[in-house]
Amino acid sequence: MRSAQGCWFVVLPDRDIHPRVMARLRDSARPDALRVVPHPSGRPWLAGRWTDEEMTVCTAGAVRLAVAGTCSLDPAQLTVRARRIGDPAHIEAALSGAHGCFHVIASVAGHTYVRGSHSGQRRVFRAEVEGGTVCADRSLTLARLTGAELDTAQLALRLAGGRVPHPLAGGALWRGVHGVLPGQALESGPDGRVRTRGWWQPPVAELPLAEAAAGLREALRRAVALRVGPGAVVGADLSGGMDSTSLCFLAAEAGARLVAVTLGWSAPTNQDRAYADHAAGRLPGLEHLVFPSAGLPGHFSGLDERGEPADEPTAGLRDRAQQRHLAKAMLARGAGRRLSGHGGDHVVQPPPAYLHGLLRHSPAAGLRHAAARRARHRWPLGATVRALVEGRSYASWLTRAAEQLLSPAAPASLGWGPGPRLPAWASAQAVELCREQLRAAAYRAEPLHRDRGRHAWVRTARQAGQAAGHLTHRATLAGLPAHAPFCDDAVIDAALAAQPHEAASPWSYKPLLAAAMNGLVPDHILRRTTKDHCGPEWREGLRRHRPTLAAWAEDSRLVAMGVADADQLRLALLSPQLLTGGAPELEATLGAEGWLRDLEHHDARHDAQEKDVAPTSP
Repeated sequence: MRSAQGCWFVVLPDRDIHPRVMARLRDSARPDALRVVPHPSGRPWLAGRWTDEEMTVCTAGAVRLAVAGTCSLDPAQLTVRARRIGDPAHIEAALSGAHGCFHVIASVAGHTYVRGSHSGQRRVFRAEVEGGTVCADRSLTLARLTGAELDTAQLALRLAGGRVPHPLAGGALWRGVHGVLPGQALESGPDGRVRTRGWWQPPVAELPLAEAAAGLREALRRAVALRVGPGAVVGADLSGGMDSTSLCFLAAEAGARLVAVTLGWSAPTNQDRAYADHAAGRLPGLEHLVFPSAGLPGHFSGLDERGEPADEPTAGLRDRAQQRHLAKAMLARGAGRRLSGHGGDHVVQPPPAYLHGLLRHSPAAGLRHAAARRARHRWPLGATVRALVEGRSYASWLTRAAEQLLSPAAPASLGWGPGPRLPAWASAQAVELCREQLRAAAYRAEPLHRDRGRHAWVRTARQAGQAAGHLTHRATLAGLPAHAPFCDDAVIDAALAAQPHEAASPWSYKPLLAAAMNGLVPDHILRRTTKDHCGPEWREGLRRHRPTLAAWAEDSRLVAMGVADADQLRLALLSPQLLTGGAPELEATLGAEGWLRDLEHHDARHDAQEKDVAPTSP
């Protein structure tokens, strides 16, 4: 077992377990002591490493109840709620109204219950360990506990980046380790039987814009106030966009002392700095740190620096060194945590797939919206019409996706989601493994909602939540915990309650959030319709780090795993065309390559540590 930085925990069933399980867990907690909380029976229930701020545990008679993460319930309130529980079926009702982003773990009458957040930011994984089902918040913990090997098929899917569809996006990358889907809980009984229980459903999308905006404003206000307080020094991103700027004004409203960072990108047409300066001038007591791109570590800096591996590959490799630099600057000014606007794009506006249902329920409105979006995105007329009239089921869509892994993306995607696409350097084995998984999913998978627009919106919100989990992991390693309030369950629920065609109006930008922040955020920010980028820095980073990319191409871990073709990968990483496009595919591949190298380094370091502490024979 390896030591992991930050909070982690496992949940054990109320049954006798083999002593070596606890021995492995104690080893994993080194150099700290393993924390253990017992079931009412005295058997171990919770084990891991956490602080009292990260985990709240209470006892109410024969009930044990815990929340891990950011939760509005303090210990006394949690104890009161625990007294309402007499059966696992009572747990969610007892916690009604609690907000934040947290796991729920309970032990009730020999039953063990555990679930994460429905956003996907806080996950639950399970594995069979010594004859019993053990759950954990990290798949890597269970992989080390069971000695599991990497799942090549799951690794191949990750080459598709953010296009992996439900339910495959929720899988673990280890054989024998399984992800519990967001919105579901895992319950194990005294007899050892395990079942999943759905605890969340999307709210009905029925509120007009004004009512939905009021609900979103209140949910965001509570989410921010839960993390900041009067006089607290809080780091924050101030990009100049609507999402991060809204959080800054809500934090200022809550009385926080803000240390906000703005990145000045070099493109002459980039407007982020101007909008950020406009907001900063209206935030009282703000300490505004502006970092010209030339003063930051370049994109893709530190590719050869190995770090603590996450549960899965991420596409955040390009700015890892930059984010560490920013975290140090905020820490030096007393910040205890950081607010990120991550997730706003995904949560407050539904994907274009809402047009499919709108056209059928309100044909006139659907045609107006479709015409406006077609003009805005320059969709071809024929492709748009075909996408609007197509009515295949989710199972049929998954089956078709299996055959289109190497095809160009559709110009007008109004289906169940963006179809998964593999890059040209994916090996023949990777393509076949992905096809097998998609076909298998088509036989058993149910969509997240019967309406494809609703399904697509929930999926994108979960995609944001999953990425927020990676963001918080990386921020913990940098020493400054990060929070993404847009990915709180209550915030997502508030957004999903809006009528999609009003939240996604093609004639305005983020109308739901703009209405929610009206009167708090300056109108100049709320009327912004542009979204800038750091393209020159991205291309310069690739150019500068060509030697490292060349070395990776010659000694690729993805090639060794059989999921990338050596010649095609080399051509892609060294071709001049690399600087002109293909960013999502490239970043997914570099993230997977870097993740495999982190795992390898972590394993080697742990093996060396074990040899150092191993007892010698007399």
